[in-house]
Amino acid sequence: MSKSYDVVALGELLVDFTENGVSGQGNTLFEANPGGAPCNVLAMLRKLEKKVAFIGKVGDDMFGRLLLEVAESVGIDMRALRFDKDVHTTLAFVKTFENGDRDFSFYRNPGADMMLAASELPMDLIEDTKIFHFGTLSLTHPGVREATVKAVEAAKAAGAIISFDPNLRPPLWASLEDAREQIDWGLDKADVVKIADNEIEFMTGKTDFDTGATILRKTHPNIQLLNVTAGPDGSHAFLDGYHVYVPGFKLGGTIETTGAGDTFCGSVLGYLLDHDLNSLTQLDLVEMLRFANAAAYLVTTKKGAIRSMPDRADVLKIL
Repeated sequence: MSKSYDVVALGELLVDFTENGVSGQGNTLFEANPGGAPCNVLAMLRKLEKKVAFIGKVGDDMFGRLLLEVAESVGIDMRALRFDKDVHTTLAFVKTFENGDRDFSFYRNPGADMMLAASELPMDLIEDTKIFHFGTLSLTHPGVREATVKAVEAAKAAGAIISFDPNLRPPLWASLEDAREQIDWGLDKADVVKIADNEIEFMTGKTDFDTGATILRKTHPNIQLLNVTAGPDGSHAFLDGYHVYVPGFKLGGTIETTGAGDTFCGSVLGYLLDHDLNSLTQLDLVEMLRFANAAAYLVTTKKGAIRSMPDRADVLKIL
């Protein structure tokens, strides 16, 4: 059955305010970078010339309108974006450390992305995509959680590949036990998972990737492809009997790591759109991870994510 869209993603769309020097008076300056993990993934897929659409909610305010403008400018179909007249667009202030790691302060109590309701879902769009992608920020609160569950179930029933990124942000959860429960639900629904090293430890208590991956694939046998990212150290792919590791690109010039995992995720989904998930070889997995690692490295050399995704030619040049 043919589908009109390559990837549809549901979740948060927000503004990342990232540090950008100091003013003449010595005050910290922040740059407003459009972001949000699901849209970051779609932005990378657009660089790979895939047809994508986003489902989510922003405030009917200056930031919401900015996000719509930027997302449309990179080619993301935004017809399913909803505007909330009462709740403002979610904001995140990002402090970047010397090694590129970040600390987040979220303004989301509430934020518009939390207000998406199940009744607002475009079911025709959800049922018309090859891959459906989501994360956990749309699982933190009951209303948007209901919408996410409904969307995932509908996409799965329509034959879409389900892609999931836990994207753990502890400050946004009422409790870490709630976070663990919802991540567990997402893992249970997914065919393809991108999970970070700290998240696999959070879910399994294991720091060894092999052991952690074995546990996750045993408790969630539905997962076909499990990718584990380890920042600059590279990434791992687990598929059937394969475990492939590809080191990261340490070429210098890293400014911040915002969007690196999303760039990796978008690159992987782009690869899966060009290759059959059910017949990937070990060499395919190496090729997939090398491209995704290179793309993730390149986005760390710029600020922000949606406007900073690398072109295929830039990635191939690095390779």
